[in-house]
Amino acid sequence: MKQHLTFWMRHLNKLRWLSLVTVFSMLIIIPVLGLYQTYVAAHAYDLLTPGEKRLYDTVEFFTGPVLNDPENDLDAIKGTTWSGTFFGLKLSDPLAVLGQTAAGFEVYWPFILTGLIPILLTVILGRFFCGWICPATFLYELNTNLGAWIHKAGIPIGQRHFDRRIKYLVLIVGLVLSALTGSVLVAAIYPPAIIGREIYYAIALGGFGAGAVFFVLTLLFDLLVSRRGFCRYLCPGGALYSLLGRYRLLRIKREVTQCNDCAKCNAICEFELDPMKDGFGQECNNCTACIAICPTDALLFNIDYKDVPYQGPGHLGHKYRENQLESLNKEVQQIYEA
Repeated sequence: MKQHLTFWMRHLNKLRWLSLVTVFSMLIIIPVLGLYQTYVAAHAYDLLTPGEKRLYDTVEFFTGPVLNDPENDLDAIKGTTWSGTFFGLKLSDPLAVLGQTAAGFEVYWPFILTGLIPILLTVILGRFFCGWICPATFLYELNTNLGAWIHKAGIPIGQRHFDRRIKYLVLIVGLVLSALTGSVLVAAIYPPAIIGREIYYAIALGGFGAGAVFFVLTLLFDLLVSRRGFCRYLCPGGALYSLLGRYRLLRIKREVTQCNDCAKCNAICEFELDPMKDGFGQECNNCTACIAICPTDALLFNIDYKDVPYQGPGHLGHKYRENQLESLNKEVQQIYEA
């Protein structure tokens, strides 16, 4: 039973990538479907441009056999990861709820309730949005791979470190400015919200906004200054999810008897945590990359509200065996001295 569980856990990272690709794809598909609905509602196919006709014909080819009323049936999924509707269920990013509440100086309960499910899931699963759903994560991890190739080519990349608490200051300042201006300014520097907007602008309006420039700057920051630096040190949403998931119930745990201290888990962690020494903390987004790379299956999910303290060297590693041999020699020496 445990072997089967371990096998599936090792492949969770592939499922996570499938989730990221699906979410990112939906951010492209939804605006396309929205345009198609507009064309259908206008009943003016002959007035469309050649490009618009191609879009119309393509979407109709795929949806025609399964939909009778595309103008209404395609409304099942709308919006972005910032706020949207999923088969009648309205969901919002907790940062969207907090930002709107701060900007409006008003508690609007119908909107607050749209953030309840994500909040509850974060309390249970931790910072799962950052690792499994965030469309920016998809691009940031591709950017990390690009950085690895650049590094192999002999070009130096950024490896600077900053205080992780900066992002909590960014969150607070963003909310204060939102309250002072009456506008949800925190959304202007929040990558998932930016990506959703910019993809919509590109498809529906034929161009990008200023947010695209800001996001490219975050990619350059990650490459030239600090690996995954924006998420680690500056993201206001990451700060909020870290706080909400601090006492998450689902967390990764190291089985010290299976660990060989190879440090591959530490190397793969984009948030520079310390799984080899049981150092996960509230920054962990349960991405399972460390589980997937562990050669001895020493990392598994566990149900607990806190991480276990450092358990010492892995029992399959050299340091543990050296410590054991040293302890044995001391015991033998004590016996001889007695």
